[in-house]
Amino acid sequence: MTDGIELSGRVCIEGGDRFPHSVRRLKSSLSAIDWHRGPVDQNARVPVLRLQEDRGLPEGAFRIDADRGDEGGPVVTVAGGPFSGVIYGVDELLKRGQTSGGRLRVEAEAIEMRPGLAYRTFWTWDHSTNWELSQIGHQEIGVFNPYGKPPSGFLADYKRLVDYCSLNRIAAVVIYGFLRDSHGGIESAQALCRYANERGVRILPGIAIGAYGGVYWEGEHRYNLATWLKANPQFACTMEKGVGFQLEDLAFPLSFPRSDYTVSACPSAPETMDWMTEAVSWLAETFEIGGINIESGDYGVCGCDRCVARREDREAAVRRQADTGESWSHVDMADNFPRLFDAAKSKRDDLWLYSELQWDNLLDSAAHATTASLPPGGIYQHTANKSYWSKLKRELTAEYVGRLPTQPNVLRCQFACQWNGDERTERYALNAKTFAEMAQKSQAVGMQGLTVWGEPSPYYATVEISYLAFARFCYEPTLTWDRFLDEDVAPLLGGRAAADRFLELASELDNNAALPAARLAEMRRIVLEAAQAGEGGSARRWFTLHDQIARREYMGR
Repeated sequence: MTDGIELSGRVCIEGGDRFPHSVRRLKSSLSAIDWHRGPVDQNARVPVLRLQEDRGLPEGAFRIDADRGDEGGPVVTVAGGPFSGVIYGVDELLKRGQTSGGRLRVEAEAIEMRPGLAYRTFWTWDHSTNWELSQIGHQEIGVFNPYGKPPSGFLADYKRLVDYCSLNRIAAVVIYGFLRDSHGGIESAQALCRYANERGVRILPGIAIGAYGGVYWEGEHRYNLATWLKANPQFACTMEKGVGFQLEDLAFPLSFPRSDYTVSACPSAPETMDWMTEAVSWLAETFEIGGINIESGDYGVCGCDRCVARREDREAAVRRQADTGESWSHVDMADNFPRLFDAAKSKRDDLWLYSELQWDNLLDSAAHATTASLPPGGIYQHTANKSYWSKLKRELTAEYVGRLPTQPNVLRCQFACQWNGDERTERYALNAKTFAEMAQKSQAVGMQGLTVWGEPSPYYATVEISYLAFARFCYEPTLTWDRFLDEDVAPLLGGRAAADRFLELASELDNNAALPAARLAEMRRIVLEAAQAGEGGSARRWFTLHDQIARREYMGR
């Protein structure tokens, strides 16, 4: 590069106080440069790296400009949209410009990038988010689980997850089980929010109307649902049917054992909604959260006389049938979400308020007729199981999305994880193609975001490649699959030919619940040779596939 500029020696950072994480990244990545904080004397010939927020850019967008500085030192400006743009811009600068001599080379031509999908989110439960692999207590499925890790495990897992999201432009993390006494309660949750905010990652606690433990998922706290109902049993829900549901695309039955986790409160009782509103206000005021993921609760509907009368004809009859109806109420959403929106926004006006409209009904006009009254300001999330995703691929159009009464809309993937398939888990499957296709379809039809499960560690190469596909295609939906393999996957596995071979073997393993012993042995041999030929991270990634094959071989299928 002959027409760019080079930063070396003593370099002034202007605006670093607002972006401490980016300053740390610069210092740790380019320790040979003498970084110091400005402002600098304009008569000095000291190079300047200027970090500044630009509210004219969307969140997560950035622009990098280089000025040779004819009258002073050269100036490189990284301008970013609110919250995360500068952080992404500095990471891009480091990726493009580091040299072996500890200098930072910057292209003369401006670099500008912006996200194709505004809302790029990982969905998690605290108990089954396993990013710190060296601790006990890992779980892989469940919604009403106790927390089995050491108290420090919550921050250990989620700090690693946040670091990954920051580096890969994943904007937000939903956490169900955000507040639990057993992993540090208020103090740990506050610490995580501070850590994530510095790195440009929004933390979105998951809650539900009178369900899912309330705002404080587990513990002796006034905003824990079980604690409140024990003191106020008259507001308990009268369930239409037993607690629970079954996913059509999951081969085995789900278990919903009765416990404090499964209690619900009547959403028609004014006292319930007063308590929920107060709790949401407290949540938004007490924690530096980036938003809230709000549900109506999906494991049963209150069928008391007040609820039946309130819903009246707005709830289609088939949705109220105890034997076939859905385990949620769209009327409950329409009546109660706006109040919770107002409670949150009154404390912080920049929150992302994800509003879960539940699963497999994006193409259902009856559902949207009921929720048409929901106001602007929410981010309306439509969940799809695997078979329904096949339907959406065929039938969902931009014209349809544009006519939806709720705007903006995002898609959530409720498969390519532990909640779909046969007795094997898809948590560790190669889900990259699925995530790429969902991101591209979302962008093509005017959906503005995608949410996928982000619980297993990217230590496993199949998971890492899947997460990279999610991150890259959400930020740049026009990316081609071949370019993704060349730019992102091939360097991880020892070249493009090696990457193609890895994907072929991983897909064969995923697509066959049983394989002949001879074929498994052959696959193991191929993968072992590739691992032994690789170095460092490449070898480790091949070894994670070797482990998957060896376990299958040991089990005889």
